[in-house]
Amino acid sequence: MTTSDDALLAEQIAYYRARAFEYDRIYAERADLRELMAALDGLPVAGDVLELACGTGQWTGSLASQARSVTAVDSAPEVLGIARERAGSPKVEFVQADVFTWRPERRYDTVFFAFWLSHVPASRFGDFWATVAAALAPDGRAVFIDEGLAGAALEDVSSEVRSLDDGSEYRIVKIYHEPAALSAELTALGWSADVRPLGDFIVGVAEPPTPL
Repeated sequence: MTTSDDALLAEQIAYYRARAFEYDRIYAERADLRELMAALDGLPVAGDVLELACGTGQWTGSLASQARSVTAVDSAPEVLGIARERAGSPKVEFVQADVFTWRPERRYDTVFFAFWLSHVPASRFGDFWATVAAALAPDGRAVFIDEGLAGAALEDVSSEVRSLDDGSEYRIVKIYHEPAALSAELTALGWSADVRPLGDFIVGVAEPPTPL
């Protein structure tokens, strides 16, 4: 990863720390997001689940209702505090760690991430998926949700500037993935992936390469 990517990722973490108490507003304002959350019931989430970049825990409770256990990871202590209060389930363990450097001590049946893949720099795409593969138990799956078709025309954009209520601005990584292209990228890495549009979003289920 380049030095510029390091700086961008550090700024991205700072943004989500600062945005912690504003983040949930978008879920209250957008009916399409609330409808999207209902789609989780139809996805193959089961067993022991690892949730990467859990944020304020909007998805964590629903994962816990389908899982045997959930390990929810995020780098920002501010969002983890909100997520802990929201989850209210003994099934959930929260871990504060940088998703790019943290390595789980066990394997999981499902690795789940919502609105995270678009924040992974292109230079870290392969390494990220290698980490996901290493976290999966035999026959495990990665399940993910993200922005998609609405931003497909912006596919050459690798970062965006975001503003907070106080007027402060931060750069974040933002890469919009088109389903067919993303499936092809994962296939090139040895994954078996089914990525589909769902309104303005994408939903994917991927199985890792078979070990030699």
